[in-house]
Amino acid sequence: MGLGLGWRNASTILPIAHEIGDLLLGFSTAYFLWFLVLYLAKLAVRPTVIFDDMKRAPARAGVAASAMCMMLLAAALLPLGVSVPQVWWSGVILQIAASAVVCWSLWREPAATRRFSPFQYLTFVGPIVGPIAGIPLGYVWQSIVLTYAALVAHVVISLGLTLRLGKTRPPEAMRPSLVIFLSPNCLFAISFGLLGVEGGFWGFYWFSNAVALLLLALTPWLIRGGWSPVWASFTFPLTAFLQMQVMAMQKGAGDIALFGVIATLLIATPLVLGIAYRFTLEWVSGELAEKSGAAEA
Repeated sequence: MGLGLGWRNASTILPIAHEIGDLLLGFSTAYFLWFLVLYLAKLAVRPTVIFDDMKRAPARAGVAASAMCMMLLAAALLPLGVSVPQVWWSGVILQIAASAVVCWSLWREPAATRRFSPFQYLTFVGPIVGPIAGIPLGYVWQSIVLTYAALVAHVVISLGLTLRLGKTRPPEAMRPSLVIFLSPNCLFAISFGLLGVEGGFWGFYWFSNAVALLLLALTPWLIRGGWSPVWASFTFPLTAFLQMQVMAMQKGAGDIALFGVIATLLIATPLVLGIAYRFTLEWVSGELAEKSGAAEA
């Protein structure tokens, strides 16, 4: 969904058809709603299955990602004006609920097993997605609250994760999850840009560029473990980076942002679509549930 928004927004600054973004948004909306309905059906069979899923960090992130997608869906629907406020509030409430469930799950874990994880950015920093549709809808003070609440969580998780990485390195299979760190920084730039906090936008913009260059240099190390469902961690940081570069172009950043838009479109489009295709194949075969450790209803 972020890729579709990126293409649609890029069409305002590049000579590309906006229909490409609309097509991707239509596809991603159907894709998201299909899997959301399947998960709700799973909950209907056994509601407590969500607490079993919460035992694994990637599954916790998956629940939070669904809330973020709901808020992005509101942004996708803005030009159509189709029940957008209701969709946006559904995403916000779902994000809060996901955070509460994860907090409960972490509280029940033995203290020795509680660790900071990149996946926690989705759960606790996820509200930063809200302003993308919230501000155009007129929910300005609500967007300010979401932004600064997410910023507090971002600082806490980043400090905790830095201390942890100073002591231990993630196993090869989990290395792609480190890319998630790029996403909230890009989203903070976008949110501050929408709120008119120019210092916040440019600060996070340049920091995000530095992080992106570092991650690009580390790519061989990040993917050494081969394909796994954790590769989903590459998708939303790239699409958030794309949307941030588009906003920077609109604010007059010039050739650097233009290069960022074009390069990210060329990298993110095949990568995101390829990962979505691979996920679909593994879901059909049942491999995805086995690899991700998803709980059964």
